[in-house]
Parts: sequence; C-alpha cells; structure tokens
Amino acid sequence: MRQKHDQRNSAGADFEEEDGILSQRPHCVPGSRQLETRAPHLSAALSAEVKVTGQNQEQFLLLAKSAKGASLATLIHQVLEDPDVYVFGELLDMPDVRELAESDFASTFRLLTVFAYGTYADYFEARNLPPLTKAQKNKLRCLSVVTLAAKVKCIPYAVLLETLALRNVRQLEDLVMEAVYADVLRGSLDQRNQRLEVDYSIGRDIQRQDLSAIARTLQEWCVGCEVVLSGIEEQVSCANQHKEQQLGLKQQIESEVANLKKTIKVTTAAAAAAATSQDPEQHLTELREPAPGTNQRQPSKKASKGKGEKINPQSTLKPSAGK
Repeated sequence: MRQKHDQRNSAGADFEEEDGILSQRPHCVPGSRQLETRAPHLSAALSAEVKVTGQNQEQFLLLAKSAKGASLATLIHQVLEDPDVYVFGELLDMPDVRELAESDFASTFRLLTVFAYGTYADYFEARNLPPLTKAQKNKLRCLSVVTLAAKVKCIPYAVLLETLALRNVRQLEDLVMEAVYADVLRGSLDQRNQRLEVDYSIGRDIQRQDLSAIARTLQEWCVGCEVVLSGIEEQVSCANQHKEQQLGLKQQIESEVANLKKTIKVTTAAAAAAATSQDPEQHLTELREPAPGTNQRQPSKKASKGKGEKINPQSTLKPSAGK
C-alpha cells in the first residue's frame, strides 16, 4: 500500500514522497523543471529554467545612483537579501558606493565585498561586519558553493557541510535545491556516494588583482589551442599525402590492367584472322596427313587369282622353259 508524506524545505518548495521516491510538485516553483530522487540510486536530478534577473539588478542600480550615506547602506542590505541578485560588480564600481569604504558605513561596504568575492567562511574571519539575516546567510552559502564548483565538479557532502557550517545533510540538500531554483548552479545530488555533482554554475565577480592570473590562463589556453591546431594540420597533411599515393597506385594498376586487356584482345584477333585466311583444301590436307614421325603400316600385296582357284602356300614359282 502506498504511503504519501508532504514535506516542505527551507526554500519553500513542496515535495511529495511516495514509495521512497522524492519528487517535487510542479506547481511549487513556476518555470522550474521537475526534481526527483529515485531509489535505489537515491540521486536527485537538479535542473532549473534560466530566470531573467537583470530587471531587479537594474532597479537597484538606478536607486543607488541617487542614494547616499545611510539610504545607500540600507539599499545595499536589500541587494544582499534579494534572491535574484548574485553579482555585485556594477554596484561596487559606482563612486558613491566606493565612498562608503571611508565613511561610517565601511562595514556595509566590506560586507558587500564579501558577497562579491568571498565565501561564508570569509564572513566569520572578518571582523566588525553587520549581522546576516537568514536569507543573506543562505545566499552567501550558495555563493560559497559556486566558489567550490569553480575548482572541482564533484564536491563531497563532508566538504560542503564543513565549509557552509551546516548541521546535517537535510539542510545541505535544501540549500542546494534553493541554489538550483535561483539558477545559481545545476547538477545532481548523489545521495548514495554523498556528493554534489555540478554541471553548471554562474560566474562570480572578479577582483582587479585576479586579472593577471586570468590573462595568463587564457594565454596558456591559446598556446594549447595552437599546439592542437598544429597537430591537426600535420595529421591532415599526412592523410592527404597518403591519399595521393593511393590514387597514383590505383591509376597505375588500372593502366596496367587496361594494357594487358588490350594485348590479349589484339593477340586473339590476330590468331582468328590467320585461321580465317588459310586455304580450306590445304587445311583439310594438313588435317588428313599424319604428323611427322608417325609409323605407317604398309599395305600387303595380294596376288589376284581366278575365280575358284586355290593358292598353295607351299608352292614355289619355277621359271618356265624358254620358248
């Protein structure tokens, strides 16, 4: 008999468990794909539709242009709590925001830099930062998962639990699902092997001191591409040479076969013409005459006798008297 249990994770998504199968109700997250875990593999396929989040970010940027001081700090806290904004580079580049670093709201500016470049662990290592709301904590944890995903695509649960300061696997899986619904990452939860397999993750903001490392990596990639391209061109050249050799050999063989057929045809035609032009009577005579060196039997001479005359084999011929 089937038993159904209703569950709701911390992200507000509804799930229905039926015979060991954990599946998401399609109406819980509009525009998202179905999320399910099937036993015995117990792996959750995580996927989400791409969301348009640029509108919220543009609204915050427009408001930040006219805000200063305390109002700007309040606006930054709203940005850090918004579930659709995960990049902060444009906000950090604004002159009024940079001025906060030297004002009474320097802690808010440092908190913004942690969300832009840092991780959840970096927040606790820093000092005198504003406290985080529950939404901000989950958001910073999601960004920390993105940082780990940039280094390794299969992240063990143990590493995630330690890095994100979570107490159990259920909290971790709820957090990953929340990140998937926000289109921060895509992948699968492998509950059997206790790891997160990441297929895609967003890119985080880049600091100016990281540009040299990025340029060096791109240069190494370009060199590698040139080496591969050179190898491919060499292989193509060898293949073309081999093809030309084979075509030349094929043409040579076809030419020799054609010459041989022509020779056989000419020889056969000459023999047939010679046989046709020979004298028929002479040909018949040659056919009747035995070949040279063949033994022939001499016909025996028989004396003709009169009718009814007997021949005495013992009798000898005697010369008659002269007349």
